[in-house]
Amino acid sequence: MLFLFGSAAQAQGFADLGSTAQGFAVPDRNTVLSFPRDHGAHPRFRIEWWYLTATLTGSDGQPYGVQWTLFRSALRPQDGTGWQTPQLWMGHAAVTSATEHHIAERMARGGIGQAGVIAAPFTAWIDDWAMIGDIGTGMDSLSLTARGTEFRYDLKLHADTPLVLQGERGYSVKSADGQASHYYSQPAFDVTGTLYLPDRDVQVTGQGWLDREWSSQPLSANQSGWDWFSLSFDSGARMMGFRLRDSGAGYTSATWIAPDGTTQSLPDGALQLTPLTSQKVQGRTIPTRWRVALPARQLDIVVDALNAQSWMETSFPYWEGPVSISGSHTGRGYLEMTGYD
Repeated sequence: MLFLFGSAAQAQGFADLGSTAQGFAVPDRNTVLSFPRDHGAHPRFRIEWWYLTATLTGSDGQPYGVQWTLFRSALRPQDGTGWQTPQLWMGHAAVTSATEHHIAERMARGGIGQAGVIAAPFTAWIDDWAMIGDIGTGMDSLSLTARGTEFRYDLKLHADTPLVLQGERGYSVKSADGQASHYYSQPAFDVTGTLYLPDRDVQVTGQGWLDREWSSQPLSANQSGWDWFSLSFDSGARMMGFRLRDSGAGYTSATWIAPDGTTQSLPDGALQLTPLTSQKVQGRTIPTRWRVALPARQLDIVVDALNAQSWMETSFPYWEGPVSISGSHTGRGYLEMTGYD
């Protein structure tokens, strides 16, 4: 779950995502998600993303993390063609180890072929970065490529488990005021490939997690940012959970995914997130060690950042990086934190 860009951030939540929908379509809890259609873009909505993270182990025995994200943002609800299109695109890519955090960002205008998404056969791209599905397999098998000045990667992903519809059949509530998004995930990719780093090439294997989300006002005006976790446990279970921060207790949501793929959505208040350790990161105080508890599933764990300095110094900066899990469950995952000044 990540922000998208548009106008400059004001006092409307992180990255202006609490501003009103302004004539754009809004999520409807009666909407039935349909595939492959909903793998593609939804230009009637203001913001959207295709967001992939992976926790990997290298041939050198070291842990790594990879991020690939494509964002779409509409400047206005009216359509247009060529340079007159209101659709803007942005890409973020990163490779993280215990001692390195390499990032890259791309910007593009829609309507001129520089970036876009096709639902079937699935293709998402910005410049030479691409997430491409095998013909006839939807998003079950993907090729993933990106590059920056200090890195590139070439990965293959495959999943044989069903998609997870987050929230209420893909309708994910974000606040007590009723802000929401359409949100689904594929949390169980097997990943293989190569990371090309400044001083070495590393063969990697691991697990990937894809999130798809679209909305027009996913935050309330008083929500300043979020803490979002995607966790994969050694037991085969998985959990997605987030807290949207405000001046009070915030708003939480979680989805428990059993090893057989069955899911349980947990309401506001079920997920308990407690920062344990904070560090200075790019001049900001960032919580990099957390207690995460979900009493309904007997979950009580500590989540630690692999690299505390995993700061994304992009157009809208945020923290994003791989984490390790200890306590009642063990495993690995990803943590994203936005809105920390």
